Amino acid sequence: MDSSNPSKFSIEFFPPRSEEGESNLDAVHAELSGLGPDFFSVTYGAGGSTRSGTQKLVLKYQQAGSELAPHLSFGGTDEEQIRQLLNDYKAAGIRRVVALRGDLPSGMGAAVQHRYASELVEFIRQETGDHFTIDVACYPEIHPESNSYASDVKFFKQKVDAGANSAITQYFYNPDAYFRFVDYCAAAGIDIPIVPGIMPITNYANLARFSANSGAEIPRWLSKRLQSFGDDKDSLRGFGIDVVTELCDDLLQGGAPGLHFYSMNQSQNIRQIWNNLTLSGQSQNAKS
Repeated sequence: MDSSNPSKFSIEFFPPRSEEGESNLDAVHAELSGLGPDFFSVTYGAGGSTRSGTQKLVLKYQQAGSELAPHLSFGGTDEEQIRQLLNDYKAAGIRRVVALRGDLPSGMGAAVQHRYASELVEFIRQETGDHFTIDVACYPEIHPESNSYASDVKFFKQKVDAGANSAITQYFYNPDAYFRFVDYCAAAGIDIPIVPGIMPITNYANLARFSANSGAEIPRWLSKRLQSFGDDKDSLRGFGIDVVTELCDDLLQGGAPGLHFYSMNQSQNIRQIWNNLTLSGQSQNAKS
């Protein structure tokens, strides 16, 4: 791995829907902050449905001393609203954003046209120049709406050409899918860091549902093994930690430029995987 370009390690939250959920997330943030991640990202619900909640969390945790990267999307949000968010984040010292196409709220359907993430990246650059580091999404196992691998990479390159600095992948459990995707992107002229998205395994039913919706594949051997644990949550969790730790190690040993953990607003599994990998010694923000 290139020591002149240190790896980035980050953790994703979503805005809670209740005061109790927010209190729990405050505790999770405090615990995971001690690991020294380079930044936390905060998701942006369909159609900007969590816009105020996202902004509230971003500003609160930024003020607490963390580096934050809010998600942004044109899905259901107009340019003036995005412009105001960018100005607010810039004034608060936020230096990084995650630009996504985003989902439309349920029921809107064809009434509102999707605007591509490349348009959002271009808009951010027009409004704020080089102030923000811009992350975008990509899909080693192909976006579920894509017609082909080639077209998926073409849309990814449009985001890069519009000014994206780096990318975060959809989660996956097959490292070969990631490495082949990176090689394919390089051949297509994409030269930004592609950071693997990592989903800890805590519940098979939930993971199967998420994966069916997102197009992320659970390898058959892994699916069968997870099913075999039945209601034995502790054994499933222990096995999942081992599997994901090995996946992360393979990715880092193979040259991945970092890891982005989808926390689901929980700390235990991420903390264990992080410690297994001794990431606190590698993160730029590692606590001394």
